[in-house]
Amino acid sequence: MDSLPDAIIQYILSHLSNARDVAACNCVSKRWRESLTYLRSLYFPRNSFDSRPGSYSSDTVVWKMLSATACLEELVVYSPFTSAGLASWLSLVHSSLKDLELRMDNVMDYQAYLDSPSKLDCIAAAKKLKSLTLWGVLMANPPKWDVFENLLCLEIVGARLEDPALSAALGACPNLTNLVLLGCEGVRSVLIELPYLEHCKLDFYGSGNCSLSLTCPQIELLEVQGCSWIRVRETSCLRNLSIANNAGRVYMVDFGKLSALESLSMRGVQWCWDAISKMLEWSNEVKHLYMKVEFTGDLEALLPFPEVDFVEFFNSHPKLQKFDIHGAMFAALCQKNSLKNVEPGFVIPCLEEVVVQVRSPLNAEQKMNTLESLLKYGKNLKKMVIRILQMKSSHSSTDEFFDEICRLRFMNRKIVRIE
Repeated sequence: MDSLPDAIIQYILSHLSNARDVAACNCVSKRWRESLTYLRSLYFPRNSFDSRPGSYSSDTVVWKMLSATACLEELVVYSPFTSAGLASWLSLVHSSLKDLELRMDNVMDYQAYLDSPSKLDCIAAAKKLKSLTLWGVLMANPPKWDVFENLLCLEIVGARLEDPALSAALGACPNLTNLVLLGCEGVRSVLIELPYLEHCKLDFYGSGNCSLSLTCPQIELLEVQGCSWIRVRETSCLRNLSIANNAGRVYMVDFGKLSALESLSMRGVQWCWDAISKMLEWSNEVKHLYMKVEFTGDLEALLPFPEVDFVEFFNSHPKLQKFDIHGAMFAALCQKNSLKNVEPGFVIPCLEEVVVQVRSPLNAEQKMNTLESLLKYGKNLKKMVIRILQMKSSHSSTDEFFDEICRLRFMNRKIVRIE
């Protein structure tokens, strides 16, 4: 290394990021120490200061390392810090910083809630950010942010949010293209109006009864978990959609025509049948459909799905290539009259892969008829996976049903697989 030109050493050391590695290199020589000025990224792991010698606080150590840089673009801090420390760091690097990731650790810290300025407020100094990721956030009051004109990606993981605070935070980021809110609790009504948003992942923790209204004309990917009422006003660009509610019910969906949709996933314990039927109607151009909803019913009673006509369903989804069908939807396609409308010439033109989950031997004959029909009319079917999950019964029908599935597998061994 001693024989290398300064420019080469600067280039090599500029690719360091871990704070401990940087600190070690800082002690090698004056030449190395001066080369660390060109660091682009600094990462402080959770345990960065667990065995720290000396009398300096962790805030001060981070400040000293940042003060030695000239053009830092990325800062990641998982180690504990104070709002005063964060404010001092950002005063040094705000002009060059583009990516900021912080483990806030104040979800249950109500003293931090009373601090002024708060950690959230201090972030306002980094006006040129393009990406902001926050872990463990208490956002009870609207953060005192100006507009982040350059911010394209906002990610918040594990947060307690109040509706006005979230609304204010999103309002300060008008040019977002990517929004991720994961493991967030406390919200009741979410309104998102972002003209450039393309990818949005929302996971709301709690009773699963919040509402979502989204107006984003450029949205391409949307994943929602934990909402009972969902309205998305502009969907002409939406290609991938996932809706789940593992704690509550999905009562209402309003999407309009989903003409560009290629992948749709519907999951949860209970959906109103009106919501399910509307989603299936709007998504008739879909190529990949994943359905794992166990029950329907508008009120407390958990009801089975009504009968679904096999021919009508596949005629309504002519471009369907992959179909993951679990629980109640498979049972609905296996009713006594589901296959009554099959006519000569009927085919399922594009279907290539089917994944079926079987949990009960009830209506075994109808289920076998449906599986055989998928094989018969799916002219391009290349793969069928039959997953047998927790099928418990002491009755001989269970063994007979499994024997029939094994027979189907033997007769179509190139296509059918049992798991």
